[in-house]
Amino acid sequence: MHLYTRSAGEGLPVVLLHAFPLSSAMWLAQREGLAAVCKVITPDLRGFGGSPLGDEEPSLDVMADDVVRLLDRQEIDRAVVGGQSMGGYVTMALCRRHPDRLLGVILADTKAGADAERARADRERVATAALDGGLPALVGEMLPTMIGETSMRDRAMVVGRVRGLIQSAPPQAVAWAQRAMAGRPDSFATLRELTVPALVIVGEEDRISPPGDAEAMAEAVPDGRLTVIEQAGHLSAIERPEAFNRAVAGFTAELAGGSPPRG
Repeated sequence: MHLYTRSAGEGLPVVLLHAFPLSSAMWLAQREGLAAVCKVITPDLRGFGGSPLGDEEPSLDVMADDVVRLLDRQEIDRAVVGGQSMGGYVTMALCRRHPDRLLGVILADTKAGADAERARADRERVATAALDGGLPALVGEMLPTMIGETSMRDRAMVVGRVRGLIQSAPPQAVAWAQRAMAGRPDSFATLRELTVPALVIVGEEDRISPPGDAEAMAEAVPDGRLTVIEQAGHLSAIERPEAFNRAVAGFTAELAGGSPPRG
């Protein structure tokens, strides 16, 4: 599986994995804002954007292995790997399966716990609705949960952009990814075994993966740290890109042995 990838910059490789049901297009501000301090690599996870879905059974492990094959093709031995929401789930699967490929980990607006039965049932509802042609109706349901209250009220361009990204998601990929996420295991043991630093980022207004979940992840990692982004919800990288980029730039500078950039 060859993942379609957008990259920018040079230096320390930082792989950013997108949220559900978006694509690497969500990372535009990160490719622009972080290219001066690292090499930003943003693939489309399978089925989304320009990447094919393939015929494997739904699994986050499959998605994590795709990312490692991308590193192999680019001849990158170790990288900082991170993701937002679903991208965080894939990152934790990669931590579990390929810990030797990591320089550091970024977990943004995600959670380490497995889905409860009710959450799994809701994922199956969305998967079935998407395959039955009901994705357009789901957009209005998703937006208020994915975007923080401040953005819904004051950032019309953010709302419009996220709506467009959701609307462009292929229904088959939506269903596949929902079923992959529903089957994920609890990852707290994986976080406790991490031997590299981890940056946990959460939007203050995130209702899907609230700050309490982020605190629990940061505490589980032996070398973990937490950044809370004010006036942002579940898509903090899109809602408050400057604040998100500052956190990532500081973390990558620390890993590279330098000082974080000013500003």
